[in-house]
Amino acid sequence: MITSDAINWNAPNDEHPARAASQRSYSAVAKGDLEEWLTVYAEDAVIEDPVGPSMFDPDGKGHRGHDGIRAFWNLAIAPIERFEFEINDSFANPEGNTCANIGRIRTSFADGSHTTTELIMVYVVDDDGRVASMKAYWEPERTMATFTKA
Repeated sequence: MITSDAINWNAPNDEHPARAASQRSYSAVAKGDLEEWLTVYAEDAVIEDPVGPSMFDPDGKGHRGHDGIRAFWNLAIAPIERFEFEINDSFANPEGNTCANIGRIRTSFADGSHTTTELIMVYVVDDDGRVASMKAYWEPERTMATFTKA
């Protein structure tokens, strides 16, 4: 369920639980609402964004549980002035609990500079429709190459 005008969804949009959870996640991020975002994730969820070692996760083991997810928000999401999501495709297993979304995220900073990240995000939800695992596949160097000054 998309509740933000900062999301351009150009992909299948059926009632799949993982797809709906991904949309709720994007909406909460676009609104800058950490508490709403945490309700999308299971208590023991793991976020890998990006997958593998990175500036956000030097050990590459992911951000675990609501405490880890909150720390990730403070490090990687809170400093961003505006997020704009463009999802161009979404693949979900019809009888299952996963989906993979393909798109880009434009991140704008308070000074007017911005970057664009091309990525694939894979969501797995539990029986309650909350995200148990989110893996974002993107390359920080490619994102930094798009940096545009204000």
